[in-house]
Amino acid sequence: MTHSRIAYMPLITYPEAIADDATRAAVALARPLGYALSVTTFAVDFPRVSSGLGDLLIDIPGLVQSTEEKSRAECRRLEQLVLESAASPADVHCTARKVPWGAVPGDAAEQARYFDLALLPWAADTAPVGDMAEAVVFGSGRPAVLVPPSARPAPVDHLAIAWDGSRVAARALGDVLPLLAEGGSISVLTVRDEKPLGGSDLAGALASSLAKRGLNAKPVETTLGNRTIAEALQDTALSNGAQLLAMGGFGHSRIRDFVLGGATRGILSQLRLPVLLSH
Repeated sequence: MTHSRIAYMPLITYPEAIADDATRAAVALARPLGYALSVTTFAVDFPRVSSGLGDLLIDIPGLVQSTEEKSRAECRRLEQLVLESAASPADVHCTARKVPWGAVPGDAAEQARYFDLALLPWAADTAPVGDMAEAVVFGSGRPAVLVPPSARPAPVDHLAIAWDGSRVAARALGDVLPLLAEGGSISVLTVRDEKPLGGSDLAGALASSLAKRGLNAKPVETTLGNRTIAEALQDTALSNGAQLLAMGGFGHSRIRDFVLGGATRGILSQLRLPVLLSH
């Protein structure tokens, strides 16, 4: 590998794999961001149990074996998809792990700790993807970028940071700055009516601080109106030309709902740009 920075990408195979277009988009984004890529595909492992007399009617061991074989075959297929989608296959390393059913998200979070950030292909209609995002964002200690299928493989010339002056927002800022291309610009986003803020010009204060470090930054204030926090931040980021949005894991009162829960999938079904989450 020629890069010193490595991104980690975990890929599930059971009960279903994420859509191929989301995986392709995430793989293709690694090189423009300046990262080599380490991909792990997870083959599911089920415990061997017998249902007694039920085995006479339903071949439980056979069903378990068939499911595991299908999962292993999906690992091989995903590895080929990753290599075909990479701009430079030499920058990609693929491994497969056999992990007990239900333990995949936690195992992925542990593996992610050994890398610089995680790239997570995103699809709101695939429930295990939300479980994976929760585990990696809140359990790895590393930043994670949710990548929708619509993401384009290009350097980040303009990023947006959701800013409320909190510790986690500062953490997100530190995590996202290495992704900004040389000479790129930053929009500092503040949502005025989402929750009480600790100052009247937080966005302006951060933009001024970034400018002193030679960065091109501008403050941008917005309001929720009838929108969710996810919609307001994405709308504002996109309208200002940002290619990536960054935010702290608990920087907004409803940030966990941005990633998790019943309302989550409805909100993120409209994810329109890569989002870096840092906890």
